[in-house]
Amino acid sequence: MVGETLATSLAGLGHDVMMGSREAGNGKAKAWAAGAGGKNGTFADAARHGEIVFNCTLGSAALAVIRLAGSRNLAGKILVDVTNPLDFSTGTPPSLSIVNTDSLGEAIQRELPRTKVVKTLNTVNCNVMVDPRRVAGKHSLFICGNDAGAKTAVRELLEAFGWEDIIDLGDITSARATEQLMPIWIRLWGLLGTADFNFAIVRN
Repeated sequence: MVGETLATSLAGLGHDVMMGSREAGNGKAKAWAAGAGGKNGTFADAARHGEIVFNCTLGSAALAVIRLAGSRNLAGKILVDVTNPLDFSTGTPPSLSIVNTDSLGEAIQRELPRTKVVKTLNTVNCNVMVDPRRVAGKHSLFICGNDAGAKTAVRELLEAFGWEDIIDLGDITSARATEQLMPIWIRLWGLLGTADFNFAIVRN
């Protein structure tokens, strides 16, 4: 759902988008490509295709999918990680499988040392990701990563979606902080009965 939402919006902005899946003939990916005017292929095909690659997989599958995509195909590129390390093994609400002294964003960066990993969008619902106007007022989005140029390129995409208050938290270790917002986000989702909400950083 996250991947389709982002891919559809990026295609609508005029980008050449390929949806990756485990098998090139994946029915959902083919249907998306036909409807959105995009392309579909394997994870490796998508990694080779994109200048900027979005990781929209389940957190529990992220590293396995990245290995299928291939580190060589991702070398020198920007990878936008929107995942969270949610652990549903003991039921719901989920806990975090990586926490405190590490993060999934950092694990992905270690897995891909030649790739510029940028963590963002993981603190909002996918519909809000591409349309922040769904939430009234000024609200905030976080971004972090080790490469300043990569963050600038990703910020431009975020601004094209309509984001205005984008807060750079620093290097990829800041993914620990944004991923740890998920437990309260999930509680709020249940309490509010809608995913159309966000955090706002209010300044003096």
